[in-house]
Amino acid sequence: MSDAANAPEPDRVEGAPHPRETPRLIGQRAAEGAFLEAFNSGRLHHGWLITGPRGVGKATLAWAIARFLLATPDPGSDDGGLFGDAAPMPDSLAIPADHPVARRIAAGSDPGLFHITRSVNEKTGRLRDRIVADDVRSLNNFLHLSSTDGGRRVVLIDSADEMNTQAANALLKMLEEPPARTVLLLVSHQPSRLLPTIRSRCRELRLAPLGAQDMATALEQAGIAPDADATALAELSAGSVGEAVRLINLGGVAMYREIVEITATMPRLDRARALGLAEAAATRGAEEKLDLLLGLTDLFLARLARGGALGPPPEAVPGESALIARLSPSPHAGRAWAECAQMIGARARHGRAVNLDPAALVLDTVFKIQQTAAG
Repeated sequence: MSDAANAPEPDRVEGAPHPRETPRLIGQRAAEGAFLEAFNSGRLHHGWLITGPRGVGKATLAWAIARFLLATPDPGSDDGGLFGDAAPMPDSLAIPADHPVARRIAAGSDPGLFHITRSVNEKTGRLRDRIVADDVRSLNNFLHLSSTDGGRRVVLIDSADEMNTQAANALLKMLEEPPARTVLLLVSHQPSRLLPTIRSRCRELRLAPLGAQDMATALEQAGIAPDADATALAELSAGSVGEAVRLINLGGVAMYREIVEITATMPRLDRARALGLAEAAATRGAEEKLDLLLGLTDLFLARLARGGALGPPPEAVPGESALIARLSPSPHAGRAWAECAQMIGARARHGRAVNLDPAALVLDTVFKIQQTAAG
């Protein structure tokens, strides 16, 4: 088997189904409705920029649109009517799983779809860290070969942020002179990283973070049993299903609870628990957990800072709201926590850059939080 066949899929969240395998888009009715309105009005734009935080369903929406466009007759056509009647205007992107298009897309064999993501470097056998010009230029053969049947074609790029300069310029040429009956779907986590000329030639669909109920539904659809309630996951993941899966896989909710409970012992500090947290981060193979611990610490400090200005946010773990109210009762206290977060973040980045012992890095972080809690 080739290296390409064995390579990990860069657009798949570990522990979750690939977006093309996700049957239903959850919590994004506004974006779905905006696309359907354009389709039904006959004003379908050739380029769509699908934006929003990581893990909120951007790729799921892109794959849903791809299935829909390849399976649905043009508005006003008589393809769906037995006696020439116009097909009804669709009010959903959903395509049945047993539809031929859905089956072909699931198998990666639909001739009307071209999927661009980071490819394998044939020289090294490793996944590239960028989408390169050849990945985009390979579209030319697809567009030439698929144009003969006169059907619609869909190009899906995930993520467009990962294009290098040459790839971006190659894509720009296609957006400037779009091929007939071709729709380009660009998934973008950070649209500011794209060329302004690419953004200006696309219509944007912005997706919102998921609430607790939608989060629970999305996780259930993915076949994932959360280790905590959906409210905690929604708060700690900022409404991102992808981040919620990461939290579940690495025990993130329990880790956040430990951060909160250790901070609750301040300004005196439960040193035994602090040492336990540090030692857990120093175990072999715990790099991912250390990254998550530092990220959750930064999140907790940000919630403390916002609490001083706006009051405690919805509680992620028991006792958090009371703790934030105690430690950050005013805008002045909130500013102190914001400064603490900035300092700890800089020290953590430096510590990782010089390979500081993880336990020492975690203890340094805890002691800086203690100093701020002491006032």
